[in-house]
Amino acid sequence: GADGGQHRLEPLNSWPDNANLDKAKRLLWPVKQKYGRNVSWADLMILAGNVSLESMGFETLGFAGGRTDDFESDLVYWGPETKWLGNDKRYKKEGSLEKPLAAVQMGLIYVNPEGPGGNHDPVSAANDIRLSFGRMAMNDEEIVALIAGGHTLGKVHGARKADCIGPEPAAAPTEQQGLGWKNKCGKGHSEDTMTSGLEGAWTQTPTAWSILYLDNLFRFDWKKQKSAGGGTVWVPTDESMHTAVPDAHVEGKRNPPIMLTTDLSLKEDPAFRKIAERFWKNPKEFDMAFAKAWFKLTHRDLGPRERYVGSEIPDEVFIWQDPVPAGEAISDGEADKLKAQIMDSGLSVSELIRAAWASASTYRGSDMRGGANGSRIRLAPQKDWQANDPEELAKVLKKLESIKKDSGSKVSMADLIVLGGAAAIEKAAKDAGHEVKVPFRSGRGDATAKMTDAESFAVLEPRADAFRNYYNEGAYGSPTDMLVEKSDLLTLTVPEMTALLGGMRALAANAGGSKHGVFTDKPGHLSNDFFVNLLDISTKWSPAKTEGIYEGRDRNSGKLKYTATAVDLVFGSNSELRAVSEVYASQDGEKKFIDDFVKAWTKVMNNDRFDI
Repeated sequence: GADGGQHRLEPLNSWPDNANLDKAKRLLWPVKQKYGRNVSWADLMILAGNVSLESMGFETLGFAGGRTDDFESDLVYWGPETKWLGNDKRYKKEGSLEKPLAAVQMGLIYVNPEGPGGNHDPVSAANDIRLSFGRMAMNDEEIVALIAGGHTLGKVHGARKADCIGPEPAAAPTEQQGLGWKNKCGKGHSEDTMTSGLEGAWTQTPTAWSILYLDNLFRFDWKKQKSAGGGTVWVPTDESMHTAVPDAHVEGKRNPPIMLTTDLSLKEDPAFRKIAERFWKNPKEFDMAFAKAWFKLTHRDLGPRERYVGSEIPDEVFIWQDPVPAGEAISDGEADKLKAQIMDSGLSVSELIRAAWASASTYRGSDMRGGANGSRIRLAPQKDWQANDPEELAKVLKKLESIKKDSGSKVSMADLIVLGGAAAIEKAAKDAGHEVKVPFRSGRGDATAKMTDAESFAVLEPRADAFRNYYNEGAYGSPTDMLVEKSDLLTLTVPEMTALLGGMRALAANAGGSKHGVFTDKPGHLSNDFFVNLLDISTKWSPAKTEGIYEGRDRNSGKLKYTATAVDLVFGSNSELRAVSEVYASQDGEKKFIDDFVKAWTKVMNNDRFDI
């Protein structure tokens, strides 16, 4: 998404699919310079897109600001390839694109416009389109609207050969000051512009909104034509159309409209065609479909509507915004009574911790989705995720629902789940000899199934969650890599990550009740035992017979003491993590550990509380 303004930074500023957009950003610099910190680059780039559409006669749905700028490149997993446009590793088998990737080639935003591998086959291209856009949570109607709407305006550029073009910004000489793709042929711009190698405009009025894209698509048959830049486009077989489009730069010159292989997918794929024909016959419906799809594409990165800023925010609430109704706040006294009822319910500390963590830990700081607000842990698909121990979760939720009903409280289930976690931590700390008060802010709401796009939420399912010592073979990284990934999504610092994981082990909160990493003889007590026993030099660790599992034995007797995973042992093997672990393992470290754990826990519980 646009949040962070990562388009300014590597590698996005140098992606092949972003070629020559360095010039567009330079044209925006005077505006950014004028308004300074009052507008972020991330907001400005999206606003410029809206203004462009509006200047060409299209009525957008609106605009919301609120994006912030990053000042260092985000460490995103873009795929395993090391060469631009490579795709030899992301496909595990025919048609199986590695999850969670959406782009079919390294450096493309989505698909190859000339078809898979440049095969010029609209039918197979449709499959790529559906997969790629589908992983961006776009359905068929939104896909057709975005392609048809986006290609109603503008053109592609391939007037010169690829060898005319210099390196991308990241590889360009210092004196070019962050500009890349320098064109040494002809004027180096205008009628000599080279970007994709594909040349031409889709409609007769490429700077005015119209229905001409769909009109051309369905009225004419199309044949392949090689562009000067080497790419293959399609032009009408009707020769009379070959002078229909005014040239963008040369006065008096006329050209044929073009289609890309992926454009013809909208005609050749039966499902896409049905939608495209409906839009063709109903231009106002097309206008609205594109407006909504464009707004979704450009605003999904903002997260919940609470983060929206500005006067052009649409009134309509969309399901992709993961709406949550407002909840009612409860008093501190009422919260204390509910905590007492929860702890008298027969639910264990570990069960309450697992439920609260499962609810809140879906949060992703990358796009502000997920989190405890909405209590979607009650709904499909989250209630059935393997990592959430569905049977145990159902038991906990049923008990909490009973408490809510019997108490007569207006507390939401979202709040009650979090409150249960707070009550469990306070008991676990007390059992370890410490009095703590876990901060709690009520006011969360409960979403319904109608407010929830289950298919869209499916991508939030954890393939790995080191805090619960959970790892599924579907994870795209090692267990320790996924620990870093999860911690980053939860916006945790290294000390916060360390305290949380150590606390979760002490509380015996592993998924499935696993004992790996539970280095204590008092599970369910909030102690620093995880760190003390991990750093105990009398324990010798070695790989177990089960892959990924380690055994800790007494160095003298050889007696088995503990079992662990790599994410447990990394807190003793990695020098930086060991340094933090030593603070918590020291004789004066337990109180600090508990305080730090409570703060980190509260942060995770409140990550999605943009209302406070």
